[in-house]
Amino acid sequence: MALVLREDDVRAVLTMPDVVDVLDAAFRRYAAGEAANRPRSRIVLPEGRGVLHVLSAYVPGQPGHPDRDGPGLVGLKTYTTSKTGVRFVVLLSSAEDGLLAIVEADWLGQMRTGAASGLATRYMARQDARIVGLLGTGGQARTQVLAMCAVRPIERLFVYGRDESRRRAFCEEMAERTGVAFEPVASAEEAVRLADIVVTATTAQQPVMSGAWLRPGTHINAMGSNWHNRREVDDETVERSAIVAVDALDQARIEAGDLVIPSAAGRFSFDRAVELGEIVAGKVAGRASDQQITLFKSLGIGLEDVATAGRVYELARERGLGQELELLP
Repeated sequence: MALVLREDDVRAVLTMPDVVDVLDAAFRRYAAGEAANRPRSRIVLPEGRGVLHVLSAYVPGQPGHPDRDGPGLVGLKTYTTSKTGVRFVVLLSSAEDGLLAIVEADWLGQMRTGAASGLATRYMARQDARIVGLLGTGGQARTQVLAMCAVRPIERLFVYGRDESRRRAFCEEMAERTGVAFEPVASAEEAVRLADIVVTATTAQQPVMSGAWLRPGTHINAMGSNWHNRREVDDETVERSAIVAVDALDQARIEAGDLVIPSAAGRFSFDRAVELGEIVAGKVAGRASDQQITLFKSLGIGLEDVATAGRVYELARERGLGQELELLP
């Protein structure tokens, strides 16, 4: 029997602090060479009809607990993007005895992406970081806010989005949701210059922020782009960053436009990049001083999806959620 879990089931069980902790354990196992991850593969359909995306991974341990002994989970997330929208699903299997769950994964993906930034912030931002500059006001921006508040005692967020009414509505909604002070600002530069932590959560194809705006000691989470020819941060941002972390180096070389583009121009070398797991595991320092600028280039990897889906499955089983699906023997 496999469990079918809908979006409402996923929303009912996941909390941001929990997902950050699950990814913390998963990245430690990845850094130890005990987990496996494959870069995203894509099939681009003819005549611009859409794209099929697939990410797969193996996470050791028990469902929801990569740090505990167990046979582990293997699975994949697949999604299609087209003119009619995006649909996400995770197929989650036990590494021992087959399919466990089919999980609708829109909210799961938003939560795991936020949690990855939260995890990077936990290990790379200054301990006294209290102010966030947020560029973007879409769905992903919401979970980025939740993640920042989960790992630092955030006091204020300065938010910029191109649509004034949307950014004001976003600030009102998230202030009520989090109890933190939000302030809409008139430019990306204003949001960045005031911040200890900067988050870019946009669909931009060209840089939306300049490295010249960054104060010493700032940490940046750049998470909006995962195509090699698109980016949110400029060359100077990358050059000024003493530590540049990615969730997976092999995938970053393929699709991290924020790094691929300056690399092609001779302004960045991937030899400088480190995997987030190495930082989480204590093999590499997330920062060496409070004056350093640090950058996490988030792409979203299968390891995050499988680990998070394992937690969804565990909690759904505990709470009796989902629909049982009988499979052929």
